[in-house]
Amino acid sequence: MIIRKLFLILSCCLVTGIVNAQTTYVVVAANMKDAFIEIQNQFQKENKSDLKVIYGSSGNFASQIMNGAPFHLFISADEQYPLELFKKGKTVNEGAVYAIGKLALIASRNKGIALDDSREKIADAIKKANKIALAKPELAPYGRASVEYLKAINLWEQANTKIVYADNIAMAAMFVTTGSADIGFTALSIAKSPSVTKQVSSAELNDGYQPIKQRMVLIKNPTPDAIRLYEFMRTPKAKEILRSYGYSISN
Repeated sequence: MIIRKLFLILSCCLVTGIVNAQTTYVVVAANMKDAFIEIQNQFQKENKSDLKVIYGSSGNFASQIMNGAPFHLFISADEQYPLELFKKGKTVNEGAVYAIGKLALIASRNKGIALDDSREKIADAIKKANKIALAKPELAPYGRASVEYLKAINLWEQANTKIVYADNIAMAAMFVTTGSADIGFTALSIAKSPSVTKQVSSAELNDGYQPIKQRMVLIKNPTPDAIRLYEFMRTPKAKEILRSYGYSISN
C-alpha cells in the first residue's frame, strides 16, 4: 500500500513538471554519515540525481522541518521525531524503520584507558575518565540512549559531573579522537569507521538501553529523487551497507 502511494506521488511529480534536475535536500542523522556516503554513491550510480545531503542531530532537523525548512527526506536516528512530524501533518506518511542502531563506548589510545566489551572494563573506563563525551540527549537519540545506559549500570551520578556535551553523536566521537575527552559514547557505526578505529579502542554496548529504531520519512511535497532514494534505502544493496556498519535491519 505504501509503495503504491509513493508511486502515485512520483507520477504526480512528473506530470506537474518537476524535473529530475531539481535539487533534493536530504537531512541525515550524524550517526549515519559514513554508511550514507556509501549508500548515496551506490544510489547515484543507478540514478542521475542532484542530492544535497546535510548531516546533524535529529532534534535540530525535526525542529527545522516543523518551522518549514525545505527538506525532502529526513533520515532520523530514532522513531520519535519522524512520528511527531507525521502527527503534525509535515510528512507524506509515517515512514519506515530502516535500521536499528547500537551504542559504543570509545577511548582515545593516547589516554591509557583500556576497553573491551566486558561490563567490568567499561565501568572501569567510565570511573577513570576525567572527561566523557556525550551527545546532547535533548537533541540526539544516541545521547538519550547513552544517559539511559549510564543509569542502567548505576554510574550516571558519577559520570554526570565529567560529561562534555556535543551537538550530535559524530561530534562526541570527534571530542575523543582530538583529545578533548578521554572516552565518549557514540554510535557503533561511527566506532566502526576506519578514520575512527585507528585512533580509539572501543566497546560495543548491547544492553542497558531501549533499541534505537531509526526511521526515515518523506516530507510533504517530495521530489521524485527523494522518493527513489527512500525506496533505495530498503533494497538489499543498502541493507548490506548498513549491516557492514553494525546496524541491524528491521523486517
